[in-house]
Amino acid sequence: MPRVDASDPLAAFEKRRRAPMEVWRRHHPLHGGASHLRPDEPRALEEWDGFAYVPAGTADDLAAAHAWAHG
Repeated sequence: MPRVDASDPLAAFEKRRRAPMEVWRRHHPLHGGASHLRPDEPRALEEWDGFAYVPAGTADDLAAAHAWAHG
C-alpha cells in the first residue's frame, strides 16, 4: 500500500479515492451466488472510478472474467 505524503495538501483526498482493499477491477455472476459456482455462466465486470464501482461490461464465463480482472 502506498504511503500518504504528509506535505501534500490533497493527501487525504487521494487516500479516500483508492479502491477498497486496492481492488480496481472485480466481477460477479449475473444471476448472483458465489463466483466459483457455475463457472460457465456470464459475469458482470466492474471497475473502480475513484468513487464507486461502475459497470464495465460482461464476460462469457469465469475464465474470461478472471483474465480481465487480473490481466
